[in-house]
Amino acid sequence: MSTPPPPPDPRKDSLIEYPSAFPIKIMGAKADGFVHAITRIVEQFDPSFDAATIELRDSRAGNYLGITVTVTATSREQLDELYRTLSTHPMVKMVL
Repeated sequence: MSTPPPPPDPRKDSLIEYPSAFPIKIMGAKADGFVHAITRIVEQFDPSFDAATIELRDSRAGNYLGITVTVTATSREQLDELYRTLSTHPMVKMVL
């Protein structure tokens, strides 16, 4: 009888090495409190997040705002949950 293969190591299935700096782009309507709301969410998932590193970009017409945050990714689960939380926020239109 042969022994079963070891369970797959999820770290080997990922193209990302953890921990690593991981940029995330968030787009939403340009509104008061949008950047603050995103900052608060990101800080929940990455306590070492530095809000001074946030990059902002207005849409051509100025109605939307693109926010780029760079988090310290520690696991696939952390990133999945961060994406889920950002995507379901009412001010967010898209997360890349």
